[in-house]
Amino acid sequence: MNPQAKLIFALSLAMGTTITISSNHWITAWAGLEINTLAILPLIAKSHHPRAIEAATKYFLTQSAASALVLFSSMTNAWHTGQWDITQLTHPVSCLILTSAISIKLGLVPFHFWFPEVLQGSPLTTGLLLSTVMKFPPITLLYMTAPSLNPTLLISMAILSVALGGWMGLNQTQIRKILAFSSISHLGWMAAIISYDPKLTLLNFYLYSLMTAAVFLALNSIKTLKLSVLMTTWAKTPSLSAMLLLTLLSLAGLPPLTGFLPKWLIIQELTKQDMAPAAITISLLSLLSLFFYLRLAYCATITLPPHTTNHMKQWHTNKPVHLSVAILTVSATMLLPMSPMLSSIV
Repeated sequence: MNPQAKLIFALSLAMGTTITISSNHWITAWAGLEINTLAILPLIAKSHHPRAIEAATKYFLTQSAASALVLFSSMTNAWHTGQWDITQLTHPVSCLILTSAISIKLGLVPFHFWFPEVLQGSPLTTGLLLSTVMKFPPITLLYMTAPSLNPTLLISMAILSVALGGWMGLNQTQIRKILAFSSISHLGWMAAIISYDPKLTLLNFYLYSLMTAAVFLALNSIKTLKLSVLMTTWAKTPSLSAMLLLTLLSLAGLPPLTGFLPKWLIIQELTKQDMAPAAITISLLSLLSLFFYLRLAYCATITLPPHTTNHMKQWHTNKPVHLSVAILTVSATMLLPMSPMLSSIV
């Protein structure tokens, strides 16, 4: 793909995201979502591999269905209340349809089946966009409509997302699929708290995006897509593999790394809202995700060749690591430990 086309698609993604997050009217929000969908499709299918074409087709069909449901929900609400404002979603049927639509957009359980398949068929850089940038407009719509939505339904979907995200990622060997189930699990944490403290959901999303970007860019630097290849990276890039270990543990939410902060605050807020059973359930289910993060970390740093499965060996090139990877990995691991020092300076 030539640079001009990439620039057009990147600008379209930025424009679609900006339109959706800054709109008050349902039609402009829907238009922004459509621009986003159409801009990401060529980036998914750019390799012309059958798997990539299949991923692009699946993505188009699911996102089209979700956009149609967003439009149907807003029209139903406007029919009954005369309001097209996003924050004035009051009709119960419209709220239910919108919850389904945003769940499809985000990949929440039980509408999650498309996400691992699409991520598996996409390049790592496009997978990063699908996991972070493409989730931002639906999260903002969820943020604006959160007071109107059913909290019981959201907490149920959240617990199921954390459970299935952890459970289905256990036996995967493809790293992109593992990161897809990781994303589903993290979205469960965000959905759990959206009705009680929407700002905490946004904080969780920002930190999740930071950590996921660090992991995707690190994997892109070492050109790794499978666990069997990941086992040989320590000999080639030991420093990057060590930082990848810490970033994966941060994504798992282990203290004192950055990923522990949103989980700590969410558990605290759920307990304050007399939702202790939900907090305990979601915490225990996140141990499933911890297993496959530890598995990735083990493969990246502790397993050394030649004790690996058979695969084609890669050339050992001393390519310098990009500055963005260095900044993101440090932020993804050290934000929480450094926060008391930063607050004292401010």
